[in-house]
Amino acid sequence: MAQIMGKAQQAWMKAWAEQFNESAKAPGLGAVPPTAADADPMEWMQAGAQAWAKGLDAWRDMLSDYEAAGQAKDRRFADPQWEENPAFAAMKAHYLALSKGMLETVEKIEGLDEEQREQLRFSTREFVDAMSPANFPLTNPQVIAEAVETQGESLAHGMANLLGDIAKGQITQSPEGAFELGRNLATTPGKVVFETPLYQLIHYAPTTEKVLKTPLVIFPPWINRFYILDLTPEKSFVRWAVEQGVSLFMVSWKSADESIADITMDDYVGAQEEAIDVVCDLLEVKQAHTIGYCVAGSVLAMTLAMLAAKGEADKVASATLFTAQIDFSEAGDLQLFTGDDTMATLEQLTADTGVLDGRVLAATFNMLRGRDLVWSYVVNNYWMGKDPRPFDLLHWNGDVTNLPGAWHRDYLDRLYRKNLMVEPGAISVLGHPVDLTAIETPLYIQAGEQDHIAPAASVWKWMDHARGEKRFVLAGSGHIAGVVNPPSAKKYHYSVLEKGEAGSLEEFREKATRREGSWWPDWIEWLKGIDDETVDAKGARVPGKGKLKPIEDAPGRYVKTR
Repeated sequence: MAQIMGKAQQAWMKAWAEQFNESAKAPGLGAVPPTAADADPMEWMQAGAQAWAKGLDAWRDMLSDYEAAGQAKDRRFADPQWEENPAFAAMKAHYLALSKGMLETVEKIEGLDEEQREQLRFSTREFVDAMSPANFPLTNPQVIAEAVETQGESLAHGMANLLGDIAKGQITQSPEGAFELGRNLATTPGKVVFETPLYQLIHYAPTTEKVLKTPLVIFPPWINRFYILDLTPEKSFVRWAVEQGVSLFMVSWKSADESIADITMDDYVGAQEEAIDVVCDLLEVKQAHTIGYCVAGSVLAMTLAMLAAKGEADKVASATLFTAQIDFSEAGDLQLFTGDDTMATLEQLTADTGVLDGRVLAATFNMLRGRDLVWSYVVNNYWMGKDPRPFDLLHWNGDVTNLPGAWHRDYLDRLYRKNLMVEPGAISVLGHPVDLTAIETPLYIQAGEQDHIAPAASVWKWMDHARGEKRFVLAGSGHIAGVVNPPSAKKYHYSVLEKGEAGSLEEFREKATRREGSWWPDWIEWLKGIDDETVDAKGARVPGKGKLKPIEDAPGRYVKTR
């Protein structure tokens, strides 16, 4: 945390210093008036007067905004003492006003290109969030009150929490023992029926008498555990889809170790094709539906393009993309973590084993929402001495996976840094060039309104590159909650085009119809609209009853291996 704060402050001060140096060259802003040889004295005086006027305007604007900014709604300052105690009220108002001013100043600085401005914007946001008085024990009235009431026990317990997190290398976001795979998470019945050194294939047991003839194979991101789609029973997309009569298979990726450190992009594409082939052979069908989530959706695009190049596109009846990107020109804040320094650091971190520790990625993603995923836990766990409340999503968030280091850097370089996937033939997989315009597979493209990892504007670019039938759905919330939104929860909303087309995301927003609740029923209706033929749920449709014998019960051992 100290390192994050230090880097943020360093970036902020460096940007200000560079801007000051540039400003010092302008008339009237340097320390020494220009000589008659290089400027008109009257020009210098007029410029100086204008600078002072602008400065006074800025101060006047700041003072007029001070009260409004200080009263802004902010859940970090929900405790009544932030309003009732004059000292804390002034501290809060001062902090909020200065934060607002600093963030607005970033937008006004001249001489920055968009990449530099985005870096400064992110660093400033991280800095002002880190410097909130709510984050420090002596300037947070709740922390002080808790320490007094417990006679210091809260601080003692908080110190124990801090030391424990230091030992394990990550912030605890859900209490140990609250969740267990197979007990209250990932409980949908099924069997592991196939495995390789890279993944296991889970076949889920049908719960309906009839099932769709065309099966569904889900490819979750290998930077996380698959059970984001099989959380508690009431949140499980897997359980819900099976209840809709889907013959469902899930790929469970192995957390990388030295035995698979040399895995490449070709291996992940090959694994996707292999899983589709295994399922089709097991059920004696010619094609399967697919789902790709996040990075697995990006790689699924390569798989679809490769199959098209091979003349085997019909293997895939449809592809559903959850928050997946193919054009990384507007990929959001994660692009800030792909610079030369970051790439060199990643190479150093994997030099000994070839494997990137998943805690590095977890810290990166937490930083993207530092206020919620870092500082709120610093206050609760360390300063208040409390344990975090049980929350399945955050348990999953802390259940990190390791990555093959070389693959990870290659992925960042070719996709995020160079954006090669949108250039036909710039990337080849398994000997076949990737051309996104060759994809004619029916696509269901889901994006999240508040997604900070795969921004909606970036996900929309599927509409610009892939051909064939496409249905774009813009869901409420973000990268996780926008996907994991069961109908029973009656939460959020989604937007779709009832008719016609849109040439841009902005046009889509204007024309789309907003529907309340989950988009899952819209998806299953779309899926069945492609092919609603059903067969009896017996024989090979039951895990272990076909030619593939059960290896172990779901969720399998790969998902439990750290």
